Parts: sequence; structure tokens; C-alpha cells
Amino acid sequence: MTSVPGRRSSTFTRLLRHGFTDPSAAERLLDSPELSAVRDDPVLLEALGGTADPDLALLGLVRLLEAQTGATGRQELLDTLISAKPLRDRLLGVLGASEALADHLARHADDWQALVTYEARDLHPGVTEFEHGLAEATDTVSLRVAYRRCLLSIAARDVCGTTEVSETAAELADLATATLRAALALAEAAVPEDAALCRLAVIAMGKCGGHELNYVSDVDVIFVGEAVNGADEDKALRAAARLAAHMMRICSANTVEGTIWPVDANLRPEGRNGPLVRTLASHRAYYQRWAKTWEFQALLKARPVAGDLALGEEYVAALRPLVWQAAERENFVADVQKMRRRVIDNIPTAEVDRQLKLGPGGLRDVEFAVQMLQLVHGRADTSLRSGTTLDALGALATGGYVGRADAAQLDHAYRFLRSLEHRIQLFRLRRTHLVPEDDADLRRIGRSLGLRTDPVASLTREWRRHATVVRRLHEKLFYRPLLDAVAQLAPGEARLSAAAARERLVALGYADPAAALRHLEALASGVTRKAAIQRTLLPVLLGWFAESADPDAGLLNFRKVSDALGKTPWYLRLLRDEGAAAENLARVLSAGRLAPDLLLRAPEAVALLGDGEAGLRPRTRAHLEQEILAAVRRAEGAAQAVDVARGIRRREMFRTAATDIIGSYGTESQPVEADQGALVDLVGAAVSDLTAATLAGTLRAVVREGWGDTLPTRFAIIGMGRFGGHELSYGSDADVLFVHEPRDGVDEREAADTAGKVVAEMRRLLQTPSADPPLLIDAGLRPEGRSGPLVRTLGSYEAYYRRWSLVWERHALLRAEHVAGDEELGRRFVELIDPLRYPPAGLGEDDVREIRRLKARMESERLPRGTDPKLHVKLGPGGLSDVEWTVQLIQLRYAAHEPGLRTTRTREALAAAHAAGLISADDAGILDEAWVLATGVRNAVMLVRGRAGDTFPADPRDLAAVGRYLGYGAGHAGDMLDVYRRTARRARGVMEELFYGGS
Repeated sequence: MTSVPGRRSSTFTRLLRHGFTDPSAAERLLDSPELSAVRDDPVLLEALGGTADPDLALLGLVRLLEAQTGATGRQELLDTLISAKPLRDRLLGVLGASEALADHLARHADDWQALVTYEARDLHPGVTEFEHGLAEATDTVSLRVAYRRCLLSIAARDVCGTTEVSETAAELADLATATLRAALALAEAAVPEDAALCRLAVIAMGKCGGHELNYVSDVDVIFVGEAVNGADEDKALRAAARLAAHMMRICSANTVEGTIWPVDANLRPEGRNGPLVRTLASHRAYYQRWAKTWEFQALLKARPVAGDLALGEEYVAALRPLVWQAAERENFVADVQKMRRRVIDNIPTAEVDRQLKLGPGGLRDVEFAVQMLQLVHGRADTSLRSGTTLDALGALATGGYVGRADAAQLDHAYRFLRSLEHRIQLFRLRRTHLVPEDDADLRRIGRSLGLRTDPVASLTREWRRHATVVRRLHEKLFYRPLLDAVAQLAPGEARLSAAAARERLVALGYADPAAALRHLEALASGVTRKAAIQRTLLPVLLGWFAESADPDAGLLNFRKVSDALGKTPWYLRLLRDEGAAAENLARVLSAGRLAPDLLLRAPEAVALLGDGEAGLRPRTRAHLEQEILAAVRRAEGAAQAVDVARGIRRREMFRTAATDIIGSYGTESQPVEADQGALVDLVGAAVSDLTAATLAGTLRAVVREGWGDTLPTRFAIIGMGRFGGHELSYGSDADVLFVHEPRDGVDEREAADTAGKVVAEMRRLLQTPSADPPLLIDAGLRPEGRSGPLVRTLGSYEAYYRRWSLVWERHALLRAEHVAGDEELGRRFVELIDPLRYPPAGLGEDDVREIRRLKARMESERLPRGTDPKLHVKLGPGGLSDVEWTVQLIQLRYAAHEPGLRTTRTREALAAAHAAGLISADDAGILDEAWVLATGVRNAVMLVRGRAGDTFPADPRDLAAVGRYLGYGAGHAGDMLDVYRRTARRARGVMEELFYGGS
């Protein structure tokens, strides 16, 4: 292949397009003699591009071809590769995912033919098929070669998607079973006299026992031995120990073909200090007298796999009753919890964030939670006794011991994490549970999991998301406070004693357990119906509060609500009968100051939390206006009418905040909202609709009191800024313009005076101090700014905009939308401004320079002193202002000819710009992600602190609460800040290119 010097060849470009990271090296490999016959075949290049690592797959293919004996062997491989898609996908898939298996194929050049057969029996092999595959092994070396050959077929089905992760894990366990049997047979053949003296059973434990093995993992076993009839027991046990040790060495020893995997017998009674082999009676005696809680937990997965299977079944049958009595042991739940914490504490600090198995939010969290629930409830429910994690999780959900939504999320997360673990280990067939740091490794793994667009970032994001889900749900299940009561099953234990409450409070992370205990005593003491219901709820509520960043506040707020409503029959029924309501209430009360403050001003709004999805769904603008206008008609005056309207606004603000919080935290019945953008849009639309309805009601009340049914001048309110864009946050002012038009026969001065009085009275009534939050009206975006008249006629607006309007005013009009008052007048105003904000000729260079100058000036002058610009979500680099000005500049330039750009909403305009080809998908995605994150931070700050803010809180507990809202667990606020900085930095880069860059 030749090309013009200095120019890239077409092959080079095609290789880049197909995912090669080193096209030059790939070109050289394609030019090698081994591939000369097929180097231009598009089928080959397409197939290589579909692998996890095309460069690795191509190199492995060349090595395999070089290893073939003669031209005939190479031609046979190439012919089969090109003509048989199943082999092509399997072989190249393995070569692109596993360097270790590529090495094996290079050493054993004929083993590729193990992937040729593609029949039904090959799709789901079991122990019998694997035993057949290992049958010809006569020593440790040939056993390893045969094992790798079998592993090739498992890996091929895995990377091609023929099997899903649980099936792959089961196949690996079946291959391990067949391998243990083959190794034991070799050991017995080496010393037949020992085999004649004893019965030896091999019991698989851990993942092998649970039928969910990894590619490379210790295979945990326990040995049980008995003397054959007439043999001396001591001699028989010594013989059995020699056979067991030899079997372990056969599997574990390093040879010229490497090792298979270590066989670990340390789960046996007394661990390393105990005898390798015991009799069944000795095992039973140990577990009855000496075993610790974790040892019964380990026995959940015990399964006979090799040797004397009848003896193995006797072992399982003898110990099974003891396993299901473990939950009756004193401090059972506490013991299991401590063991899990000890595992986490022993992880090296440098590895915690990359630990896929043992770290917080890792595989072990799922397994521990499931196992504890099995041990607690499996005594009475035999359907829960599976040793396979996902099967047990499904049974727990079916039996109602775990919420179905929680189980589904855990199942999905566990499958993803296990798939990630498999891909990590498959590469070099090494035992590791650490997510790699190298981008090349992450890229290969991401592509192998189907993440082809920006695989490194996508993989990291998906891993963190699933780990967050596991962490949240693991704590919810694992530390579920009712487990202690269920485990003990003693009369009266469900009632929280003072001592138990104090211990639980400390364990659950309450900062002031003494104060919390006083609240508990006030809530649970006494013989009233209220106290009885609260005693039942408190163990669960404590766990829910503990999942927040401020459980103390949650408990205090619950006491306040209870004091206000505790004697109300419907409230008690709600807590007793509506499980979702109780959990929703717990989330809302512990998530920050805003929602509890709104609720405590009118506690009866708690009823919204028990009304299913309908209760939490924000109401439409039409419904809100209908309710507020009806209340205005019934009121005796404007002041009373606006009081009612503000009360409705407070209630609906609470509804929106509750929906937001529950969507961010998740509950048993409602999982976490995975799309943060959808949650941000919901809040923006709901608060904007509520503000519009409140203004409409206030306008009607003021007009009715001062002028009756008809105002002397038509009057409309135009939403501006975030209000017009349907993007208001909880603490946003309402940016507006006021426009009026005198009715026929009315003097213009009288009309103007009337309109001015309406505005003044609306502002006064909406800001009057009361129990309800004020609604601040800001008309600063009007013509001439704060120096201009507050209200203008439509003709005055037209004259001003025609003669004097500045570019910043046209810029501001991009968000203008009629929100209240005379609809016809509002429509005419919008028609008036459309040519200004969507100029037919676009923007001139002078206007573009002016907009850029204004943006630069705002960046330098408006940022508060002492603020870290990189963490200011509105004005800082990559913040809201950067994204919005970028989008709005595109609108000013192109909206006249691109109808999709004629919207007041930022995300809609951004999507339209991408659809019109004005911005790339990557750049649109970066800007959208930054805008959603910054808006989410603003919402979180208001929810947590109860007052608006554009920076992350300085208080550690508030910062942790913001992190919790955004999906970060305890101790990960720093990760949240890092993610924000990184997201904003990328957005700033796009903004500088699109806004300040080329014309």
C-alpha cells in the first residue's frame, strides 16, 4: 500500500474510522504477508472495527496466522474467517478483548478450531460438556491447555453477547467444577493407595459454590473426608489430606503453561490453623459449638462439586439447619454489619475509589445485603435459599422482602459491575478487582460493553452511576432498622427501647444522639394511638433519615410535623397505611431547609405525599389558574385573595420541592430519576407555571377590587429571563415586562396611571410579610432599564424598539413570553418583538462584537468578590451564563431561518441548533450537561439552605447535602466538586470556540 508522501492514505483514514488508535501500526500489520490475501477485504476491516480493541485484535490475528504450520493452515484459517461470520465474530472478539487468550492461541495454533462449531449444544455447555473437553488431560500442563481451550469458548460467547453475564458466570463455575474433578482424578491416579483408603468430598464455596464465578478468582473449597469401610479413620484422613493438597497444587502450581487459579481452603473450620480435611461429624460439632456468624454466612453458597458427591450432599444436609438458625444468634445483624465495615476499612486508601468488588457501592455490598436478608428471612421461606446472588435477589423481591423497584435496580447494577469485572480480568487473565486508570484499558473495556461513543467517559459515568445506586440501596437494605426486630422475633422487640435507640442513632450517623433521643422519647412514649403508630414507624424512619446528609434535622422536623398533626385522624392513617407516604415524608424532612419550612407553615400539605404519583405530580398552569381564580372570586378583597393565592403557591412549591427531592433520593416505590435533565426541566416548568398562575390571580384580584370586572386599559404581563424560558428555580425573582393598551375612549394618561397603580399594588401584595414566601417582581429588563417607565403601551414599545433599542435589549427579548393578563395584547407584543429577536438578516459584525463585549464585561464586573470563579454556577467559566449566551447568540444569528430556534427555552434551542447542523452533537452534549448540572446545583443549594445561591455551600454538612441531592454518597463531596469543575471546564472550551471564536 503506497500513498503520496505527506498525505494520509485512504486506508489510514478508514482505520481511524473503524476505531484503530494506531493506524500506522495497523497498516503495517495489514501489509504483512500473512494477510496479503485479505488485507483489502471490507468484511475483515469491519469485523476488526467491531471488537473491543481493533489494534489488539489485528495483532493477535497476525500472530495466530504466523503460528500456523504452513500455507495450508493459514489459508484454511483465512477462508473460514472470511466466510463464516460466527467464527469471525468469536475469534476476533476474543483477540480484541484478551491479550492472554491471544497468547494462548499463538502457542497452540490449532485451538482456534474450538470456536468453529456453532450448534445449539455449544451455546450453553454444562459440567458434562466441560468434562469432555478436559478428558484428554493427563498432567498439569495438558490440563491447563485444555482448560484454556474451554475458556476460549466461554469468552467468545461472552464478548459476542451470546450469553449474558449470569450465564457466563455459571459456565465459569461449571468449568471450575469439571477442572476440580479432573485435578482430583489426576491426584488419585498418582497415589491410588490413598484413594482406596478414604471417601473425599470437595465442597465449593464462595462464587464457585454460588454458580457465579469470575474469569480469574480463588476457588474456595472445604474438604470432607470419611474412612472407607474397615479402614482406620486417622490413616484415612491423612490420605484424604494428601489427596486434597495434591489436587490444590495441580490447580494452583505455576507451569510452562502458567496456572489455572488458586484453590483456597481457608473457609474451613479454624481457617489456616485447622486440619485441611475433617469428618462430617467433626464439621457438625465445630459449627454447633464454635462457628462465628460469618462462617454461617459463607455456608449459604456451599455446594458439592467433586469427589464423593453423596458424602458432599450429606455434609450440606447436616449443616443446612444450622445455617438458617444463624439469625437467632445474639447480635447477628450487628456482627454482619461490622464484618462489612471491616472489609471496607481494610482496603488500601489508594484503591478505595477503584475497588470494584470490596469498595463502597461495589459487588460485595450487593452480596452482603442479599445474604443478610436471606439469613434473616430464609428460616421460614425456603424459596430464599439459593446460593446465587441474582437468583436470591429475585426471590427476595418475589417474596416482598425487597421492593421490586429496588431489586430491579440492584439486579441491573450488579450485572453491570460483574460485566465490568469480567472484562477487566479477561484481558490478561489476572485476578484483580481494580478498575484500571489507563485510558487505553478503559477504552477497551468501555467498547467491549457496548459504549462506543466516548467510551472512557461513558464507562466512568456508568460505573459511578451504578456504584451510587448500589451504595444507596445497599445501605437501605443492609442497615434496614427493622432487621434487628425481625431477627430476634421476641415479643415487644419491635418497640424501640431507649438503650437500643441510642446505639442505633450512633450507628446511623446522628451528630447529636442525645438530642435525637429526646425527640424519640417524645414521639414514642405514652399509650396513645399516636405513640403506638410512631413506635412502629420509628425504626424505619431512622434508617431513612440516616440516608440523608442531616438525619438530625429529619428527626427534629418529623417531631414538629407530628406535634402539629399528631391528633389529626387522617395523618395517623396516612403514616400507618401508606408506606410510600412515610418514606416520602422522611426524604422531604431530611433533605434540607426549604421543603420542611414550606411544610411546617401548613403541615396539612403532608397529605400530598400519600396521594400516589398524582399527589407528587406538579399541576398544570391551567389547573393552577383555575384554582387561584376561583379563590379570588370567593375572597372579600384583594388582600385576602392574594393571601389565598400565596398560600396555594406555597403548597404547590412544596409539592414541586417534594417531587424534586424524592426524584433525587429515590424511594421503595419510586427509583432515582436517572435523567437529571428531566428533573431540572420539571422544576423549571413547575415553578414558572406556578409563578404565572400566581401573577394571573393577583392581577385579577387587584383589578376586581379597584375597577370591577374591566380595567380601563388592556393589561398583559410578559415573562422575561428564566421566567419566560420556563426555567425558574425555587428562589428566582420573576423578571417581567408590563404592557398595556387603553380601551376605546379612555384617555392615555388615565390608562397609564391605572396600569401603574395595578403594578404597584400587585408588587405590594405579593411582597407583604406573611407566613408565605414573597414573590418578587423585577422589571429591570424593560426599555431604558430602571430609568425607564415601569409600564408602557404597546405603541410606546414599538416606537422605542424601532428607534432606540440596543443589542442587549434584543438579546433579552429572546426569553420574552406572555404569561398573564390580556392574551390578545400579549400575542401582539410577541409579534412586535419577533423581528427584533429573530432578525431576518441575522446579526451584523458590530452587533456580534457588542454582545461579546457585554459578556466579557459581565464576567469581569458581576462576579462577587472572594468567590472562586470555577465554582460559581451562574457567572463562572462553563456556568449557566456561558451556555445561555452561546445558545442565544446562535438564536440571534439564525432563528429567522431556523424555526426550531424560536423558543425561549435553553435546552430546546440547543437541541434545535444541533438538529440544524449549527453545532456538533459532542458540543451540544457538553453544553447541555453543564447547563443541567449548574441548574441542579442551584436547585440543590436552595433546597438545602432555604435561600438562593450560585455557589457551593461552605458548610460541610450543607455541602454534603447538596452532594446527596446530586447522587454523591457520604464523604464524596470532593468528587462532586471535581466533576463540576471538569464539566464546566469542558463547557467553557466549547463556549470560547462557539461564542468568541470564528465568525
